[in-house]
Amino acid sequence: MDKRCVIIGGADIADYGHIRGYLNDGDYLICCDSGLKHRAELGIEPDLIIGDFDSYDNPHADIETITLPVAKDDTDTMYAIKEGVRRGFTDFLLLGVLGNRFDHSLVNLYALFWLDDKGCTALAADDYSELSVIHEGNTAYVDDCYPYFSLLSMTGTARGVTIHNAKFELEDAEITASYQYATSNEVIPGMKAEISVREGRLLLAKILRKL
Repeated sequence: MDKRCVIIGGADIADYGHIRGYLNDGDYLICCDSGLKHRAELGIEPDLIIGDFDSYDNPHADIETITLPVAKDDTDTMYAIKEGVRRGFTDFLLLGVLGNRFDHSLVNLYALFWLDDKGCTALAADDYSELSVIHEGNTAYVDDCYPYFSLLSMTGTARGVTIHNAKFELEDAEITASYQYATSNEVIPGMKAEISVREGRLLLAKILRKL
């Protein structure tokens, strides 16, 4: 399936203009529970609503809606991701999933790895960053428009980590989950940083703006 599945969660969005820039015509939009609060500012109507409606009232709109029980294993966002996979989507964008609840934010970051397990591509974006998974055998690039980028080992040990065209380069390095040191790197101006990993996976965080 060529269409992209966009999951919209309830985390706060400060710069709607920025987040609207990620949306494309033809995206399949799923609003998760309080993600519905972003409809007007994003200028969207969802194709599907999913939630237990413990944090936002069910609008009972003329839109396909899946009502979940409050007591369940998956968060509303994770259920929506699984539903997207079940419907045949392989390309995902997650918006409004990183916010004040650290536990929910971390669970949503690990959902990127779950999607990678399923052979899907996925990007999570917020007001400050873009996050995606680099797995063994593929190469990622970071343009010099990003002030910083970081690599985080979240699923064990990543080996054979290589970074070229950056202020702090690595060659065949190892990053463990218990010791993170590949943080706040910078692309050499006028170039693209090139990142690869021989074994394991990494979370790539592209930082969009300096605080």
